[in-house]
Amino acid sequence: MMLSLRIISRLLDYPNEELWLHIHELAEAVSECSELTEQQRQTLNSWIDEYRQQSLFDAQAQYCALFDRGRALSLLLFEHVHGQSRDRGQAMIDLLEQYQTAGLQLNAKELPDHLPLYLEYLAIVPQAEAIQGLDDIVPILSLLAERLNHRQSRYAFLMTLLLELASIDVNLAPIVDKVRQEPRDDTPQALDQVWEEEQVTFMDNADCDSQTKHHQRRFADRIQPQYLDVSQLAGGQ
Repeated sequence: MMLSLRIISRLLDYPNEELWLHIHELAEAVSECSELTEQQRQTLNSWIDEYRQQSLFDAQAQYCALFDRGRALSLLLFEHVHGQSRDRGQAMIDLLEQYQTAGLQLNAKELPDHLPLYLEYLAIVPQAEAIQGLDDIVPILSLLAERLNHRQSRYAFLMTLLLELASIDVNLAPIVDKVRQEPRDDTPQALDQVWEEEQVTFMDNADCDSQTKHHQRRFADRIQPQYLDVSQLAGGQ
């Protein structure tokens, strides 16, 4: 089991009062993360220390400004895989089945492709399976890491740490070039365009033929993140 994934999951989730009351416990748990190097543990602890120096209100405002404005930094994995297509609903069903098999129960408000929830799932499966799960989303993590770097956000470190825990390398050069050239989607004008688009229905194809439920074996087979051609990502960093 990879305890670090559970810690990163909490830190990538919306900062609420419960997190703020128990964030010191996350810092204490870092020392137990045997999958991390000593340098990684020190850097993660420093990140948590800096993070909790701000007020909860400021942390919440920063979080919303990053992850709730526009789609470029969406923490919903299938936003980058399927966009607005109907395939997203079926992919949700497939992922829910994986969670249920592992014994992870969701409440009615949780979307299964939310990155913090996905990391929570990976944290309870065997380490080899967890690493494979990270490998499957490396293109998305790379994209999010570079976009967060471009915006000089502290959250970039958490994405980078997840990439370091994966077992495959990515050629970041095309991602860096792409991010530098793409327009921001969190401006008032861009947000107005989003609201004008048709509302997404995630689960409208839940009654599809059961044979289609197995079309998504792993994220890596289907990942085509918006704003990025992942065919350019093969190779070392």
